[in-house]
Amino acid sequence: MTVSSRRRALTAALAAGPLAAPLARAQAKPIRIGEINSYSAIPQFLAPYRLGWQLAVEEVNAASGLLGRRVEVIARDDAGKPDDAIRHATELVSNEKVDLLAGTFLSNVGLAVSDYVLRNKVLFVASEPLTDALVWEKGNRYTFRLRASTYMQSAMLVQEAAKLPAKRWVTIAPNYEYGQSAVASFRALLKAARPDVDFVAEQWPALGKLEAGSTVQAILAARPEAVFNVTFGADLPRLVREGNLRGLFPRVPTVSLLSGEPEYLDPLGEETPRGWIVTGYPWDQISTPEHAKFFNAYFKKFNDHPRLGSVVGYAAFQAIFAGIARAKSTDTEKLIVALRGLQFGTPFGPATFRAIDQQSTMGAYVGKLDVRGGRGTMVDWRYADGANYLPSDAEVRKRRPAAAMV
Repeated sequence: MTVSSRRRALTAALAAGPLAAPLARAQAKPIRIGEINSYSAIPQFLAPYRLGWQLAVEEVNAASGLLGRRVEVIARDDAGKPDDAIRHATELVSNEKVDLLAGTFLSNVGLAVSDYVLRNKVLFVASEPLTDALVWEKGNRYTFRLRASTYMQSAMLVQEAAKLPAKRWVTIAPNYEYGQSAVASFRALLKAARPDVDFVAEQWPALGKLEAGSTVQAILAARPEAVFNVTFGADLPRLVREGNLRGLFPRVPTVSLLSGEPEYLDPLGEETPRGWIVTGYPWDQISTPEHAKFFNAYFKKFNDHPRLGSVVGYAAFQAIFAGIARAKSTDTEKLIVALRGLQFGTPFGPATFRAIDQQSTMGAYVGKLDVRGGRGTMVDWRYADGANYLPSDAEVRKRRPAAAMV
C-alpha cells in the first residue's frame, strides 16, 4: 500500500469511527422486561404504579440505558386472574423473548407467576403481592419480592396493637391468599406479644363484594374490643361508611393494613375513621432527600403527586436496574447471584434483597388516621425499616424449601 493510499484508509477510518460507535449502540439488542399486572382490576393502585415504572425507565434510558442497551418494557394486563397471568408470562417469554418478568399485584396471581418461573427458570421480580408464601413456604430461587410482606407489615402493626388494652379481637379480611396470610401473621404475632388476647370472630368477604351491613352487624354481635381490618379498594369505603353509621367506628379501636395508602385513603374524605392504626404513605409529609428527589421528578413529569403504587413501580424497576448493572448481564443465573444481597435505592431510602429468602427490606410508614382539611391523612407516623420486621434466618430455614436457597 502506498503512503497516499494508507493516508486515505486512515482518513476513512477516522471519519467512520465516531459514526460507527453510535450506530453499534443503536443496533444493540434492547433489554426487555415483561411486566404483568392487574391494571384493569385494581386501577386505583396500578395506574400510579405504571407511571412509577415508566418514570424509572425514562430516567435510565436518558442516562444511556444499561450495559449500553436501551430498556424496553412490554406490559400485559392479567385482569386479576392467575390463568391470564400465566398465559401472558408464556407469551412474553416464548414470543417476546423478554429477559425477565416483573410485577403482579394480587397474591394468588403472584404465586401463579412464581410457580411458572420455577418451572421455566425465568427471573421474576414481584413488585406488590404481599403473601408470606411467595418467599417462604412456596419460595423459589427465581422469585424476588420488593414490598414488605403481610408478616412484616403485621409485625409493624402488632408493635402498636400490643399497647392497646383490648383483649377481644375480631378480624375482617378478603377471602383469598393475601387476606388469609395477613390474618394468620397478625394473629400469631399478636398472641406472641400478648398471650392474653383472644380472637373471637372472623369475617371473610369475597374480594370486592363486601356486604357491609351484615358484616358490620356480625362484628358488633361479637362484642369486640378491637378490630383487625385487611379490606382495601372498593370494600374499604363500604366498611367505613357502614361502621360509622352503626357506631362501630371510631368507638372500637381498629388496626388496619394498607389503609393509610393514598389510593385507599383519599376516597374516604371526611368519612376517614380517626384513630385507626395503619400502614400507609404520608406523601406530603416526608422530607428525606431520597423522597424529595423522587417526588420532584414525578410531579414534574406527571403534574400530580405520587401514590404508593408510584413508589412501588419506581422502586421495583430501580432494583431490577441495579441488579443488571451489578451482574453486567441479563443472564438469569448471573442476575440471581447479583440480586442476592443487593442494596438498591428507593424513594424510602436504601433497601436490600436478603440472600436467604430474596425478600426486600423496603419498609412502610406506620401511623394513625385523622381528617385535615376535609381529607384523610396520616398523623403521628414513623418509618418502619423492613429489616427490623423480618423473621430470623432460623425461622426462614424452617419455612422456605431448601432447594430455594441454593
